[in-house]
Amino acid sequence: MKVHYTGRQEELTAAQKKKLEAKFSKLAKLLDLRGGEREAHVILTTERHLRKAEITVRMLDHPVVGVGTGADQYAALLAAIERLEKQVLKLRAKKRDTKRGPKEAWPQEAPALAEASSEEVSGRLVFHVDEHDSRKPMTLEEALLEMGPERDYLVFRDAQRDRISVLVRRRDGHFDLVEA
Repeated sequence: MKVHYTGRQEELTAAQKKKLEAKFSKLAKLLDLRGGEREAHVILTTERHLRKAEITVRMLDHPVVGVGTGADQYAALLAAIERLEKQVLKLRAKKRDTKRGPKEAWPQEAPALAEASSEEVSGRLVFHVDEHDSRKPMTLEEALLEMGPERDYLVFRDAQRDRISVLVRRRDGHFDLVEA
C-alpha cells in the first residue's frame, strides 16, 4: 500500500514506523477485494497541543475516511487506522450480507392453469384442472357470496348434501341450482 503524507510531520521512532507499516499492510489486505495497489492519503494537522490524523482510502469507488486525534502524532495515526479498519470491515460485511439477486418474475399463467394438464381432442384443447383437493365444501349462501356480480356460474361441493352442485346466473338476475 502506498502512503502519501501531507502536513507537518514529526519524526517517529523505528519501532513506531514498523508498527504503522504493519497496520497499513493489514488495512491493505482488508481493502484488497479486486487486487491492485491501494493508496492511502494521510493528512496531519496540529491544533495547539492536539494532533489530528485523517486517512482517506478509496474502497468500491467510494472514499472511506478515518479521523483520529491524540496527544502525539503516533497515537493520532493509530486511532485513525483503527477507525478506518472498523469502517472497512463494516462495508465488507454489508456488501457480503446484502442479497442482491435478480427479482423473481411474475408468473405468466394463472395459478389454476399452472397445475392443469392439457389434452387435444378433435382439434380442441381440453384442460384438466385438479383443484377439488384445495376447495372446501360450502353452503348455498356461501356460494352466492363467492359468485358475486362478475361470475356467470360456480361449481361447488354442497356441504349439506355432500354433492357437486352448479349455480348458474340467469338472464333475469335469478339463479338456477343444478345438483348432481
